[in-house]
Order: sequence, then structure tokens, then C-alpha cells
Amino acid sequence: MLDFFTIFSKGGLVLWCFQGVSDSCTGPVNALIRSVLLQERGGNNSFTHEALTLKYKLDNQFELVFVLIDDVHRLFRDKYRTEIQQQSALSLLNGTFDFQNDFLRLLREAEESSKVRAPTTMKKFEDSEKAKKPVRSMIETRGEKPKEKAKNKKNKGSKKEGFDVPLTASKTAPAEKSVGADNGVELSKEELIRRKREEFIQKHGKAADKSSKSTKSDAPKEKGKKAPRVWALGGCANKEDLDYSAPTTNGAPEVAPPEDINLIRGTGPGGQLQDLDCSSSDDEGAAQNPTKPSAAKGTLGGMFGMLKGLVGSKSLSREDMESVLDKMRDHLIAKNVAADIAVQLCESVANKLEGKVMGTFSTVTSTVKQALQESLVQILQPQRRVDMLRDIMDAQRHQRPYVVTFCGVNGVGKSTNLAKISFWLLENGFSVLIAACDTFRAGAVEQLRTHTRRLSALHPPESHGGRTMVQLFEKGYGKDAAGIAMEAIAFARNQGFDVVLVDTAGRMQDNAPLMTALAKLITVNTPDLVLFVGEALVGNEAVDQLVKFNRALADHSMAQTPRLIDGIVLTKFDTIDDKVGAAISMTYITSKPIVFVGTGQTYCDLRSLNAKAVVAALMKA
Repeated sequence: MLDFFTIFSKGGLVLWCFQGVSDSCTGPVNALIRSVLLQERGGNNSFTHEALTLKYKLDNQFELVFVLIDDVHRLFRDKYRTEIQQQSALSLLNGTFDFQNDFLRLLREAEESSKVRAPTTMKKFEDSEKAKKPVRSMIETRGEKPKEKAKNKKNKGSKKEGFDVPLTASKTAPAEKSVGADNGVELSKEELIRRKREEFIQKHGKAADKSSKSTKSDAPKEKGKKAPRVWALGGCANKEDLDYSAPTTNGAPEVAPPEDINLIRGTGPGGQLQDLDCSSSDDEGAAQNPTKPSAAKGTLGGMFGMLKGLVGSKSLSREDMESVLDKMRDHLIAKNVAADIAVQLCESVANKLEGKVMGTFSTVTSTVKQALQESLVQILQPQRRVDMLRDIMDAQRHQRPYVVTFCGVNGVGKSTNLAKISFWLLENGFSVLIAACDTFRAGAVEQLRTHTRRLSALHPPESHGGRTMVQLFEKGYGKDAAGIAMEAIAFARNQGFDVVLVDTAGRMQDNAPLMTALAKLITVNTPDLVLFVGEALVGNEAVDQLVKFNRALADHSMAQTPRLIDGIVLTKFDTIDDKVGAAISMTYITSKPIVFVGTGQTYCDLRSLNAKAVVAALMKA
């Protein structure tokens, strides 16, 4: 039975609707519009929302959307062609689309055709080929053998007989030679054995002599082995000389040298995030040395090149776009977009453009490229925008700390980018408590302690009226991370800290015990923001990491509505030039925004994502 069917325009006007159940279906349809149509994710023709699955069809020629059922859109389009072709909202509002009888007739025919189909029956033994064989052909007597086996035996026997001749010849050959040995004097069997034994001893002795010579020749090489060179400025390996840590008295924090502070702070405004710049070194070189267009090219060649690939006023088909979409897909994969995501993006563009009428002076390549650029910009601007400063001010009004949890795989830069975000918050006047919940990796607490000391030197209490702006909360190694985070949040509430940044241990997405511990930490402490830290160097691995992190958080969570990833921090963006595909892969698979982008090693190397700049770098040849 069909539950729901509707026809509406891309402008949002509902032209006709059929509802076979009493429950309202507006929620799933609105979710389809928000998550698929507005976000340019039309690669699949089905959409799942909670327990319902919607199938939809886009008619780009008349700008219509058909939700559920395959062939009804043609009948509706042909029946009301004149009203739809006027392309005005007033004509659609004033038009009467009486489609009830036609739809019920099609529905009745579909239900009857499904009933008419006979169920598939199992094949009987009488219908098989084995049943058609006579019983006499299956009976075997003791003395007789099947014909096929007898033939195979004969063939094998003939092969063996054919091979017997050379074997016997080869066996008799040495006997003939032994007769002619010693100037024609025939040797007895004992003399032959004795001679063979002497030859064997002689050969074995020569091999032993060779091996002894080789060992003797290797021995002087080992004695005369070259000693390692000691460089003049190589330093020494004494423990006392390598110990640069100054002793602390009563846990007093160390004061970092001022030259180190200026080096790690970087140059740039710390309190204001700058937009990401994706221009590569090739672009800068091209801008400095602009090449003049060659005058050798004829005007006729340029004119024909401009007119090449033009399509008239006709509707686009899949065959027209196939070659262009294949090149676009390969280009996206070369730019580090995950292969599955590249295929889905091209499929979404094909669904968006199929049946659309093109202008006279527009090429298929330019049309597909423009549609793909629009889709990529929409993907990088997801539904929810994370504004941390606004949310922190809202938490201040409720007199509670704003809690951010960082998670991700090993070695992506969680602690480093946590320090960058701490510096950005300090520059905006918020006090920060760093919770060292990475109790597994050696040196994790010391790394955060170093960052805290340097951030305190950049924002000393004297500059803020005696108020401590940044502090580290740590309980050492081997403790429960969820318990440390809970104590840190309680400590921040009592001491009046504005933000709590929780650093967690790096873990692979397949490690079930560590993923369970992370889900426990998030469930118990309910942070305001869960940030996934991923590096921009990965391609297909980005999809696997994010999908499995979200799945593990959902599976191991004890809450009825599990808490998943809220945003992404993209690190090492300064190492990839224009291969920015990881940003597309991560945003497409999670529908979550990229909140911060790390572009270096200093505290000021933190940027906000510029969607248009990323798409321009991605589409650059």
C-alpha cells in the first residue's frame, strides 16, 4: 500500500498531494528538502529519515519534484504542460491540478499487476534433465567400466608408453659410457663406485677450500671497519649536557624566554580569525610573470575554438554529460576527494542537470563545471554554523563553563590545535581551563604543560587584573579520562573559568575499547561542542575515520539519543597546496561544518574556512 505521494515545484509550491495514512508526512518531506535538495546531495534517488524511506524524482525541465513513485511524473507533466511552462508562481497558484482520478487509476493498476504476478515455484524432479535419462544408462555392472573412464585410462596409458622410450634411453646412456671408459676396458661395478666416490670427495674438498678462503678474506674487512666520524659541532651525548629543564621550586611555573614567546606566537591578529587563502606558489609565480598571449594563433582558430562544444536550445541528456562527468570525477579524485564522494557528487550534478534546457551560447563543459561549483559551495556551507564566541557568551549568562571536547586519530595535531584555539580565546578575553585527559600517550601532559606556560607568558595575570587566564588541570597518567573531565568541569565552575578544553587520547577508529571510553567521556560530561580533528593529507581514509567515529559514538553511547560529532578541525592545511579534497570529503559525509583550519606551527596559524576559495582551488586545473 502507498502511504504518501506529493508533487511540488522547486520554489516550494505544493501542486498536488495524496496521503494514504493518518500520520503527517510533512516532517520527512521537509528533511528531504533541507538535507538533500538544498545541500545538493541528490546522488541517490532515496532518502531515509528516522524510520521512513522516501523516493524522489527531479524534473529539471519543468522545475518539479516528485516524492515517491516512478512513472507518475510523466503523466502529470504531459497533462498540465501548458500551466507549468508559464514558469510563474501566480499561474501555479491559480491553476487547478485535478490529478486524483488519474493517480488512483495508476495506483490500482500497479496493485493489480503485483497481484497478478504468479509466485515462483520450485522446480520438480520430473522437470529436471536427470529425470529424462533412462534407468538402464545409470546401472553399472562390476565387470564393466564407464566409457569415459575407459577412454581416459587409454589416453593416460598411451601417454605413459610414449614417455617410456626416452626414459629408458636416458637410463641406458651412462651404462654405455662406462663400457668405453679407461681406453675401452670395461669397469666392474665396484670400481665404478670407488671412482665416483673419489670424484665426490675431490669436489667436496674444493668447495670447502673456497669457503675457507672467503671467510679469511672477510676477516680483515671486519678488523679494518671504518670508525664513525665525529663532527666538530655534533655535540655530545652526556645526560647532564642534554638536560635543559630548569629545576622548579614548590611547583612554581617556569618563565619561558621572551625570544621563544615571540617565535611561537607568530605574526597576525590572534583574536580575529582570517579567511583561508588557498592560492598556491604556482599562482603567485604566474601573477608575477604574466605571459603574453601568442599572436601566432589565427583568428579563425580562436573563433572555431570558441564555437566548439556549443549546444543549441536543447535539453541535456546523460549521454551529453557522460564524458565531461568522467573527467570531472577523475579531477576530483586527483585533488584528494574520496573516490565514493567524487562519484556521488558527479551523480548529483547529473540528476540536477538532466532534462534542463540549455542556452544557445553555453557549452556542456561550462554548464557542468558551474553546476559542480555551486554544489561544492553548498556542501561546504552546511545546515548548522558553529559560532563559538556567541555560544560562550550565552554560557556566561547561565554562569556555567563552555565545554569543548577534541577527538581524532593518532598524530593529527589535537594538542597543538587545542593550544591555538586557547590562544584565540585568550585574545578574545575568555579564560581557559585545559583538561589533560590524554592519560595514555607518554609526554601528553608535559606537552600541554608547556603550552600552558607559554600561553600564560603571553597573557600574564598582571595584564588581566590579577586573574589567571589559562590553567592546566591534570591528574597524571593511567587514570580514567571521563572522571578527569568531570572534575575539570566542576573545578572550572567553582573557579569561574569561561571555557574548558578537553584533550583526549588519539585512537584509531577500529579500536573498540578506546572508542567505548570516548563515548563514555562524551555521554557522562555532555560537552557543548565535540570537535573531530583530522588532517588534510588524507583521501579515502577521511571517510572511513568519520563514519566509524560517528558509528562508534552511537553504538557505545548509553544515552537514548547519542551525541555525535558537531564540527571538524582540519589540520596541516599548509602542506597540501591545492589538493583540498579532504575538506569536501569530511563535510559531505558528516554534514557538519569545518570550524577551524590549522595552517602552521605558531599560535596565530588558525583560519576560518573560506568555501569559495577552497572550491576555486579544487576546480583549478
